[in-house]
Formats: sequence, structure tokens, C-alpha cells
Amino acid sequence: MNDIIKIFNQLRYNIPVSLISTLTGFLPDNRYSVKIRGKLLKPFLKSCGSNFQIGRDVTLLNTNNIYIGDNVYIAKGTWLNCNGGMHIGNEVLIAPYVTISTQQHTYKNNSYRFGESMNGKVVIEDGSWITSHCSVKQGVNIGKGSLVAANSSVIKDVDAYTVVGGVPAKFIKSLSNNNEDSI
Repeated sequence: MNDIIKIFNQLRYNIPVSLISTLTGFLPDNRYSVKIRGKLLKPFLKSCGSNFQIGRDVTLLNTNNIYIGDNVYIAKGTWLNCNGGMHIGNEVLIAPYVTISTQQHTYKNNSYRFGESMNGKVVIEDGSWITSHCSVKQGVNIGKGSLVAANSSVIKDVDAYTVVGGVPAKFIKSLSNNNEDSI
């Protein structure tokens, strides 16, 4: 039965997403094409709000397990593996070349190659910004209104309204809830 479900998910979600990404790959990343790409991909995501925008060369795996809120932008070259479940809240920005995986390999018999995979849902709450070249590990919750600094590796939960950065990502500062706060 599990094999039938996997085949169905490939046909229903993954193949159309790959096809749309390939067919729209020639379009430049401007305000029109990112909206077109988002509208075309929306029916092949588990759940997707309004005004979804997505850049070129984005890899979306297991889209039957992703929930995307309103006004979300995912930039060029991002890689999302949603096998363990992913929830992206409203007004989230994901900058270029971010990697988010809801799976992790485990070590078995002196190798990672044949170890079991561990799944864990990733949640990115409303208003957060994951800046370029970051990686987010399975099972992580990034709190509302948070910012993950460029080139960071998030391996544990991030509190709401904070800036984190580094490898591994650590607390840098708190953000106030006004329009004048800058990094």
C-alpha cells in the first residue's frame, strides 16, 4: 500500500512540479515571472495561500507535505525537502540558495550511506526571513518575525523576534516590533 501512495504522490505532486520548473526556467526572475511560477505551482502543493512567488532553479521535493501561507517568496536556487512536513507561515522570505531539509541521515555500521532516515517537521513562522546560503535542519521551529543571518546553519529552534547567525546559528540580538529596527 505504501508503494502505491508513493507512486500516486510522484504522479500527483513531484512530476508536475519538476515539469513546471523546467518549462519556466527560461523566464527571468522579475516581479511578473515569479508570480506566474507561483500560480502554476500552487495546485501541486499540499496547501498554498495567495500571492505565492518563486524564483528559478528552486528544487521542491515531496510537495505533498508542504503548507505555505500568504505572501511567501522563495528565491532562486533554494532546495526544500518536505518529506517530514514543512509549514511556511505568512509573509516569509527565503533568500537565494537556502537549503531546508525535513530529513536527516543516521549513522549505522560505520556509515551514513545505509543508516535510517529521521524525519522532523520544519516550521517557519509568520514574517521570518531566512537569508542567503543558510541551511535549516529537520525538526527546527523558526519563531515569528525572526531573521537568520547569511551563511548560517540552524540546528535548533529560534525564538520569535530574534536575529541568529553563525555555524551553528546562535542568538545575536532581539528585534523590537517597530518599523525602525535594522540589522
